Parts: sequence; structure tokens; C-alpha cells
Amino acid sequence: MSTIRKSKLFESALEAIHDIQDGATLMVGGFGLCGIPEHLIEALRVKGVKDLTCISNNAGVDDFGLGKLLQTGQIRKMISSYVGENKIFEQQFLSGKLQVDLIPQGTLAERIRAGGAGIPAFYTPTGVGTLVAEGKETKIFDGREYVLERALKADFALIKGWRADPAGNLQYNMTAMNFNPMMATAAKVTVAEVEEIVGEGEMNPLAIHTPAIYVKRLLLGRGYEKRIEQRTVQPRA
Repeated sequence: MSTIRKSKLFESALEAIHDIQDGATLMVGGFGLCGIPEHLIEALRVKGVKDLTCISNNAGVDDFGLGKLLQTGQIRKMISSYVGENKIFEQQFLSGKLQVDLIPQGTLAERIRAGGAGIPAFYTPTGVGTLVAEGKETKIFDGREYVLERALKADFALIKGWRADPAGNLQYNMTAMNFNPMMATAAKVTVAEVEEIVGEGEMNPLAIHTPAIYVKRLLLGRGYEKRIEQRTVQPRA
């Protein structure tokens, strides 16, 4: 085992998140239930950290994904885009227990990308004239109105990859390459759980999606459920 691998590979999910404390801001990868860091989320539930701010495209379902942390009341605020599959989320939001910032999906992606790129803010036409733009600076460019959106950053990014090498270079598999790559760049500490770790030099450099410089910790996960939010099939004849 190389020195690099020793410094990045953790034996358990709990060890990989050992320094996440109450009140932390987390980016959590995934699109729906696709490409979510299942084991790291479960470790957060076991650890019991609370008052979390979670930046994620969605909030999982009632008993899976970030829904597990909503069940236990560990999330104080959600910054997300689509939250329509979670009844617990609905109940907590309507009761005032959960703070929510709803952001158009493209704007959410760009705010995270900007955070990783060192861009403090940008203008977008999305949301002009709606609740999204309330209290934000607007400006006219070429006769069209734009709203100023601030970049998003986090203390930790918890992401899900397909393959990694000991240095922490990552590949994602198909749709799991959603919010994971951009979140990996926008946090102080990025923790990646993966399904496979290959040897040094085995990964094609041209096929690397996230360079190792962004990844601080690796976890080799096993036994993924990989649930589907809604399965719609054609009735058999």
C-alpha cells in the first residue's frame, strides 16, 4: 500500500466523516437516488451530527438518501432544487422545522461550479421577475434583465464515484456523473465513496472525471442498494 493510499483511504464511513461536526455545511452528490453517497449518509445518521445545512439537488425519499437524516431531525436547512418525493421534507417544511432555499436546477449547478472555480457570483436570466429574484441585485445586459447569484461552497462534499485509484482520481458511471464532479471542487474537504479502487497507473488519464487534487478521502463501499425513485414499466401482454 502506497503512502498516498494510506493518507486517503479510510476503512469505514464513520472514520471518513470523523470531523464533521454539528452545524456543518455539506454538499451531497446525486440526482434523485442516482449516484448518492449511501454509506456516508448512513454514517452521518449513526454519528448523530445535527443542525446540518445540506446542499443537494434533492432530499432523497422518506427512508433513503438524505431522507434518513430528515427522519432523525439532523438537517436544519436544505439548499436544493427538487424535493417532491419526500413526505417528511414536506411535513418539516410546512411546520417551520426545516429551512429551505429552493433554487432552479441549472442555477444550483452553476452556483456550485462557480464556488469550485473561485467565481464569487454571476448573472443569470433564470428567476427574473419571480420569488427567486427577491432581494437580489439585477442588471440589464443587451436589453435583458439578469439576477445576480452568489457561488456556493461547503465545509465538506460527500460524493459517490464509480472507480478511483490510490491517489484519488475518480471516474463516475453514466447518470451518476451529475452533481458529483462539481461538488468535488467546491468544498474544503471532499470525501468520495467508490465501488472499486484500481492500482496506480491502471486508470486512463483521459478518462478521469475528477482529478485527485480535489479528493481528500476515499472510501471503498460495498453492497449498494442503488434504489430507483419511481419505476414505470409497460404492462406485460
